[in-house]
Amino acid sequence: MKAIQINKLANAAPKLSLITKPQPRAQPGFALVKVSFSAILPSDRLNAKGLFPYTSFPRTPGRDYSGVVVEVEPSSTYSGWVGEEVYGTSDSELGFTLDGPHAEYCLIPEEMLAKKPTRLSRIQAATVGVPFTTARRCLQRGRVGKEDTVLVLGFTGTVGSAAAQVAKAMGCKRVFRASRNPEDEPDVLLPGKIAAASIQKQVYKLNDGKGVDVVVDTVGQISLMKAAVEALAVRGRYAWIAAPRDGSSPEFPLDIFQAYRKEIELIGCNTAIKSKADVAEEMETLAEWFNTGLLKTSDEEDVELVSLDEAIQTSYERRGLKKHTLIRMG
Repeated sequence: MKAIQINKLANAAPKLSLITKPQPRAQPGFALVKVSFSAILPSDRLNAKGLFPYTSFPRTPGRDYSGVVVEVEPSSTYSGWVGEEVYGTSDSELGFTLDGPHAEYCLIPEEMLAKKPTRLSRIQAATVGVPFTTARRCLQRGRVGKEDTVLVLGFTGTVGSAAAQVAKAMGCKRVFRASRNPEDEPDVLLPGKIAAASIQKQVYKLNDGKGVDVVVDTVGQISLMKAAVEALAVRGRYAWIAAPRDGSSPEFPLDIFQAYRKEIELIGCNTAIKSKADVAEEMETLAEWFNTGLLKTSDEEDVELVSLDEAIQTSYERRGLKKHTLIRMG
């Protein structure tokens, strides 16, 4: 079978290549999945550059996928899953210490298997994993409730757009979308292309003179984070998934006097450290929400498809032209 592989020798930069290797067989605890589509994510590109210290080499990368279960150990409790359409994402191992789905076939831990939502095509299902599970994790760790108001920074991105939807699916009282671009028609205009009123002032105007209960920050800019923290209500929670990548300092200046007076919480969210059980539960819950129409993902027309043969040159080495880039297997 064909697969993408990252290899790294001591004191050398990682090398990405397309290889041919024997097709694996199902093993105890692992089902063999014939991959249909697999997303190329920003974290996959970072992994290919050797920027995840826990990745072992050689390694086939990849996190999000859709496909079909083709083989399971006969004695497994998952033996009835053969022929089932599945979709999924990674835990702390898949794509890092276990080979990921940037290959025609992939061994998936059985406890991570989740049935594909019936309302989604395999192309659409392969775009769900990291964006939607990251969004849900931020909101869960922010302990959102039905009386909470949520501000999503960067709502036009894959995680931000997912967070705005997931917050509504979880029953949040109000969801405010924030962007730097006025053409996005955001509820809150962030400092950027044109001067914007303070985030706090805009939030108070929208939210009856009060701050928001939860901020989901998908941008990762320190100055923006500092401004958005001020828009939190008393006992507000600030969940973020990103840090500066432009070489600027990641250190955050916090006014601890205001922080303790308002009893705010700062919550970092990292989807690369979740467990196999977390993955299965997240994907099953998301499938229910997709099947009932609470969530929607991109149309197939908004997805860029590339083959395994061209994925390294056309997609790993540059961002795709569309919001999602998927490898089409076979």
